[in-house]
Amino acid sequence: MAKLTNKNNFVVVVKGVILSKGKALIIKRSNTVSFGKETWEFAGGKIQFGEDLDKSLVREIKEEVGIDIVVNKILYATTIKEPSRQLIILTYLCNSEDNHVVLSKEHSDYKWSTKDQLKELLPLNILKDFEKHNVFSSIELN
Repeated sequence: MAKLTNKNNFVVVVKGVILSKGKALIIKRSNTVSFGKETWEFAGGKIQFGEDLDKSLVREIKEEVGIDIVVNKILYATTIKEPSRQLIILTYLCNSEDNHVVLSKEHSDYKWSTKDQLKELLPLNILKDFEKHNVFSSIELN
């Protein structure tokens, strides 16, 4: 008897719009990663099975940028469909008193950004989500 498998996978990802001193942290993906080479994004990553969403975000941000955060609220949810998987992305508003970034190997650069810099550097799909969910009007940036 043939074994039935589900070829479609769902991956849940948490991201943090981290604010510190009136600016938001964005990080640039390395040119060695398999997906999204040299694009700017917010820190975060996949949740582990059984993990609380907030704790997952705190862990992922510590791993990617080396700072401690406070998770405030969810800003929006979105999805990206690929041939073999669907990413479900939950983006949260976070704060940090610590702005000393130590990047993981997955990233090559970071920037504490103003609203104008975010609009210039972030990929179009993230900017469209920001507009759709009124993110720029709900966060305070310089």
